[in-house]
Amino acid sequence: MGTPHLTLASASPRRRELLARLGLVPDAVTPADIDETPQRDELPRAYAARMGREKALAVAAPGFVLAGDTVVAVGRRILPKTETEAEARACLALVSGRRHQVLSSVVLRAPDGTLRERLNETVVRFKRLSDEEIATYLAGGDWQGKAGGYAIQGAAEGLIEWIRGSHSGVMGLPLYETRTLLKAAGFAVG
Repeated sequence: MGTPHLTLASASPRRRELLARLGLVPDAVTPADIDETPQRDELPRAYAARMGREKALAVAAPGFVLAGDTVVAVGRRILPKTETEAEARACLALVSGRRHQVLSSVVLRAPDGTLRERLNETVVRFKRLSDEEIATYLAGGDWQGKAGGYAIQGAAEGLIEWIRGSHSGVMGLPLYETRTLLKAAGFAVG
C-alpha cells in the first residue's frame, strides 16, 4: 500500500516549505476559494478554526486534503491580511511594543469527509518600533498579503523580542500539530 494522496489547500509557498520539513511533498496544490470575512462578533480562535475547516471542505480532491489558516489578533481584534501599505503600517503600529496572538489552525480532511483539527496559539512580542523601523520594514515588501502585516521568516524576525509557542505556526503551518494529524492518518512523516 502506497502513500495516501495529499492535496494542500493553499497557494502559500511557506506552507509547502514547511511540509517539506516533514519530508512531504503534496500530490496537488489547490488553493481554497472561500470568503474569509470574519463573522460579526467572531472571536479570533473561532475564526481561525472556522477558516481551516472551510478551506478543507472547499477543495474537491481525491484522498486527503490539508488546509490551514493563520490569524493575527490583538485581544479580540482580528488583524487583516494586509493588502495596502497603509493597512500594514496600522498593524505594525498596533503590535509595536506589545504582545499579540498568532492562531494557526490545521485541518486534515480524510477521503470519507471526516475532519481532524488542531489549533496552535503562539504569543509574539515586537519591540517598540520607531517610525523609521516601520518605514524600513514596509519598504522591503514582506508585509504584502500577510496576516498582521508581517512575515516572521523575513526582516520582521529582527524586530521581535520573543515568542512563546511555535515559530512554524507563526509562519503559517504549525509543524507539531500538522505532524500529529498526518501520522494519525497513516502518513510517514519525518
